[in-house]
Amino acid sequence: MCGIAGFCQLDADFTRERARWGGVLTDMREAIAHRGRDQTGEYLDPCAGLAHTRLSIRDLTGGAQPMLRRTAEGQTCAIVYNGEIYNTDELVPPLEKMGFCFETTSDTEVILNAYLAYGLDFADKLNGIFALAIWDAGARRLILCRDRFGVKPLFYTEQGGGLIFASEPKALFRHPQVTPRADLDSFREIFGIGPARTPGCGVFQGVREVRPGCLTLFSPAGLTEQPYWSLTARPHTDSYQQTVETVSFLLRD
Repeated sequence: MCGIAGFCQLDADFTRERARWGGVLTDMREAIAHRGRDQTGEYLDPCAGLAHTRLSIRDLTGGAQPMLRRTAEGQTCAIVYNGEIYNTDELVPPLEKMGFCFETTSDTEVILNAYLAYGLDFADKLNGIFALAIWDAGARRLILCRDRFGVKPLFYTEQGGGLIFASEPKALFRHPQVTPRADLDSFREIFGIGPARTPGCGVFQGVREVRPGCLTLFSPAGLTEQPYWSLTARPHTDSYQQTVETVSFLLRD
């Protein structure tokens, strides 16, 4: 696994105090260093900062994060990501036909190019387990996204007009504007539901979790959440043999 963390505030310029905010990113990243110690990195933009601590699985030398690419308009897009995309090899050929060039064999680059190609529809094309953050400087938006069943964690909180996110709440508390507090709902979660949690609840006051199968967008329009996938039921019409073949394929896949 890997760990991601960062923050975004659209009316800020974090680069004016680069040393301070770079230090905040480092502190947040170090709080979740146990998630991967092979490689670390930070990226600071005037309106956003991203941090990553890596457990190297694919493309050990070329998959460093945060990873940056340019849009057609020359604007920066940056990603930090935790997970594994199972259909990476299937996604590459159509992207290459659209003119995208790949500098690595990492699934991180495939996700980022898919976003550049398909916009917010990129998430529906991913088959895997993941939690990710993409900062799109041109569109002035931060995108948080989580896999369909929420295997990979991703928490966030709104503070002081900005958004702060991380793989684990403990990294949020390294940000100077976030203080861990419990309220009545916190105790309901711990003693009434725990060790489970209400979907979207981060237990601590003001802390939320990106819901499975959802995109959380932070932009000039505010904070919004939109599902890209939901589990649906339908009548079972397959024959016994079709069912066996389907289950067999899914198991091997």
